[in-house]
Amino acid sequence: MPVDILVGTQWGDEGKGKLIDVLTENVDVVVRFQGGNNAGHTVEIGNEHYVLHLVPSGIFRPGVKCVIGNGLVVDPIGLMEEMKGIAARGLDLGVIELSNRAQLIFEYHKRADALRESGAGKNKIGTTRRGIGPAYADKMHRCGIRAIDLTRPDRLEAQFRAEAEKYNKLFAEHGIATLDIDAEWALLKEAAAYLAPHVCDTVYSVNAAIKAGKNVLCEGAQGALLDIDHGTYPFVTSSNTVSGGACTGAGIAPQHIRDVWGVIKAYTTRVGEGPFPTELFDESGEALRQVGREFGATTGRPRRCGWFDAVAARYACMVDGVNKLAVTKLDVLDDLKEIGICVAYDINGKVTKEFPAAADELSCVKPVIEWMPGWQCSTADARTWDQLPEKARAYLARMAELVDSTVAIVSVGPRRDQTFRVI
Repeated sequence: MPVDILVGTQWGDEGKGKLIDVLTENVDVVVRFQGGNNAGHTVEIGNEHYVLHLVPSGIFRPGVKCVIGNGLVVDPIGLMEEMKGIAARGLDLGVIELSNRAQLIFEYHKRADALRESGAGKNKIGTTRRGIGPAYADKMHRCGIRAIDLTRPDRLEAQFRAEAEKYNKLFAEHGIATLDIDAEWALLKEAAAYLAPHVCDTVYSVNAAIKAGKNVLCEGAQGALLDIDHGTYPFVTSSNTVSGGACTGAGIAPQHIRDVWGVIKAYTTRVGEGPFPTELFDESGEALRQVGREFGATTGRPRRCGWFDAVAARYACMVDGVNKLAVTKLDVLDDLKEIGICVAYDINGKVTKEFPAAADELSCVKPVIEWMPGWQCSTADARTWDQLPEKARAYLARMAELVDSTVAIVSVGPRRDQTFRVI
């Protein structure tokens, strides 16, 4: 069977966790292919509320294999704690596989992340300080430690102590507290023993599933506009969040890809630093934040909110090759009399529909807003396209037209049952 990919088409926080959970109803394998525990995927099933950081959202479907792919950077202590929390809620850990090629995050990466952010002043990126960037940097410097060494404790200890000593010299030079390497090793040793049974060569297991005709779904984290190459650099994450990252981050050849699902919020949000052309600084933005519960699942930080940015989303859908849109949080707009859509950018008097590469240009954007009438009634109980208000359907159709894709799923609330297919 072909492989499907689900990615975010904005600056993250689009609701990918919920959509992965919905799509896994008929899926055998879910593969997370990039990022780390700087991402938080929220899923509500009935009255139960779950937040995942590294484990794929397929964990809520019995028998679905959940693969943490080679493209990730994995905090072993964080993953152990997450898995223990999952087990405490009665979920099966036996379906989790951790790629032996995934890079590992340690306490020294987190401190290096914090050191960089605290010294950056107005140039700070707004990271979660989870060590993601430094761990990916070590990967590129070819001094990173991989998950395969969780199964080889003697080698792991030697590598960890050597790298920790290097970082301690850096910390001492900057006058910050150095690591207690013995204490950190004790925690890491426990995590290694806990995770070792789950470590395997997932490139082989995923490709074996594809060859056997299994349904495979690749799960992205963050969003296309945070992609290290295609996002609002330097205010981006440290991995390829676009659909192409699934091939490298999971070890899957491109010819196996069938559909690319793009999760897109009915308005736009961003957390952290960086340009945001449609950001609302008035009561409209605060209303979106409160009604939409726009607070980070990982950090709790309030998200910046604004009108739907069709210029940015069209660029993301183009790069991702999105052919099926999953629109989330339509219900957040239910009470609005008018709804804005950014259809073009005015940059220093020049109107364009292209997404600029330079962050300073994006910071100068004046959004060209098209106004659409709101429907001013609840969509929360809609379970089919025809049950949506006519003006809500018109809004969704305009979104799809502007990003050159097709609405395939609509979500009108946080629960699993508040999501329905259109096609």
